[in-house]
Amino acid sequence: MNSKHALKLALMAISAVGVGAPQLLAAQTPSPAPEAPAPTIAGWPEFVEALRVLPDRLLAKLPEPLRKDPQIQQEVARLILESLTASSIDAISGDGDHPAFLPQLNQTLNIGQPNADTNYRMARITPGGTYRLRGGRGTLRIATIGQVGPTPGEPGAKAQPGPTRVYDDLNTLHTDKKGRFDVLLSPSKPAGYKGDWWQLEPTANKLLLRLVSSNWGVEHDPTISIERVDGPLEKPRTPAADLEQRLRRLPGAAGFMSALFVDHVTKLREQGYVNKLKVLDVSQMGGLTGQFYYEGAYELANDEALIVEATVPPKCAYRSLILTNEIYETTDWYDNHSSLNDTQTDVDKDGILRIVVSAHDPGVRNWLDTAGYARGAVQGRWTGCETQPVPTVRKVAFAEVRSALPPETRYVTPEQRREVISKRRLALQERPLW
Repeated sequence: MNSKHALKLALMAISAVGVGAPQLLAAQTPSPAPEAPAPTIAGWPEFVEALRVLPDRLLAKLPEPLRKDPQIQQEVARLILESLTASSIDAISGDGDHPAFLPQLNQTLNIGQPNADTNYRMARITPGGTYRLRGGRGTLRIATIGQVGPTPGEPGAKAQPGPTRVYDDLNTLHTDKKGRFDVLLSPSKPAGYKGDWWQLEPTANKLLLRLVSSNWGVEHDPTISIERVDGPLEKPRTPAADLEQRLRRLPGAAGFMSALFVDHVTKLREQGYVNKLKVLDVSQMGGLTGQFYYEGAYELANDEALIVEATVPPKCAYRSLILTNEIYETTDWYDNHSSLNDTQTDVDKDGILRIVVSAHDPGVRNWLDTAGYARGAVQGRWTGCETQPVPTVRKVAFAEVRSALPPETRYVTPEQRREVISKRRLALQERPLW
């Protein structure tokens, strides 16, 4: 090999090394990971993360057998959806300067055992504002507005809701010839004002409307509007900062509502109140003034029944008995015979109200259907009553129900029961929730 040829080979080798080395180095050095994109909506990742961990948080409050039960797990998911929906309605439309009474609790928003006879609506207000409420008074025996302060998740809120300090009664208002009312709600009464007036508590930021109907399909709910009269009528575009704040508070509100009573029946059972009743004190949790509650957990086999007995007070504005499931959702009262009030029950000749709780229809008019829930809670209330007895409970074999009741007990046929449930459903569906 001559010197020129050797030099050519050497140059080719050097060239190959020079080209290959950078390529080999590039192959051995990992490329930097792409940066995560910034969130397009401020607050949304935090909202999603809070919802992601909420089911585990609620399930952790329940005993292990319930935590592992697929049925209970899905019912907990439903409870979260109910709470999120109720909270979302307020987050979307709640506005203290342009208020409206929006759905808060009902058959669909079934949180914390809503009473089967009651529609609950909430209007957000601005503390210190002046509001005018107008509408038709209707014919309900109980139609009240509670003034509510900040709830957990809101500025100034306490760990527990506390008592509702003021309840204003729609039935005390004057009406015109058409049965319409007109009332002013403000911190102080305007000089020279002659109409109906209610004083607004300085810290109230919500108005809770409770409409209690006993005689479904006969009594009529009031209609009601609310308007802030010390501010502009028009509503400007909601600023982005306000919308973001509502979004960020939403998980806290939904989490508080869904977690508040999810283990309530479990606690009753741990306290030994199974198939027996105790007083329920909700005076520090927004309970209705003048209303007395009692409740207990129940456990029933398919071939068993409970007989709940109480002496009815001589004078009583309202009474009811309802059932709940294991996580304190009220048992579906639209499609089942699962709630009873004073117009739907018979009192026996001895003055005692007797109600049968069972999974099957015993043919007794005063029957509460557990509707597939072998365990749950029984809850009752006396409102505006002279006395507030805590009923007794006795468990009997289902086959012995009729022999355990007085001879004058009123019974219904399967056809009559079907007609009753159909009429219940019709009356409730025709009752406005919004």
